[in-house]
Amino acid sequence: MPKLRSLVRHSRLRSLRPLNTAAAIPAYVIVPDAPEHAAAVEALYDDVFGPGRFAKTAERLREGNTKIADASLVAVDSDGVTGVVRVWPVTVGEKGRAAFLGPIAVAERRRGNGVAFKLMERAIGVCREQGYAAVILVGDFEYYERFGFKPSGDRFQLPGPVDQKRVLIRELDARGAALEGALAVPH
Repeated sequence: MPKLRSLVRHSRLRSLRPLNTAAAIPAYVIVPDAPEHAAAVEALYDDVFGPGRFAKTAERLREGNTKIADASLVAVDSDGVTGVVRVWPVTVGEKGRAAFLGPIAVAERRRGNGVAFKLMERAIGVCREQGYAAVILVGDFEYYERFGFKPSGDRFQLPGPVDQKRVLIRELDARGAALEGALAVPH
């Protein structure tokens, strides 16, 4: 690290000094999404996505569904709920089973601090532990690729119009590769 220290002495490069992240960013904890978080979570979703989120096709897979409790998580810091991810069970075709992830949102004050990464990895880990074959979502590949998602091609039909390029999958075991068909809320 001697080279970095010598560079930091130059006034133009002072911005390269490592931040004291413990002092600059308050701590947060990740806990299960519980009823006491409901109002703060809805406010965060409204801030991030606006009211148009209810019109999206992905919402049809959440309506009348019960979230996967252990995989639906919130990040909480001293200012309250700062991030949330919700995950829902879906059937795939005649007999497949997968988890449908979303929405995920992070408050502006915490963006770029790894909150989304920690929420995603923990939620995906729970889905793997609970035996889901895959996690499916609708989103931007450029963002979700870092979490191991890949385009699903035309393997899945959603209950409404969707850009198939945005339907992504992260296979959690060998069964995930065989999934195809209509996504639906389990009965």
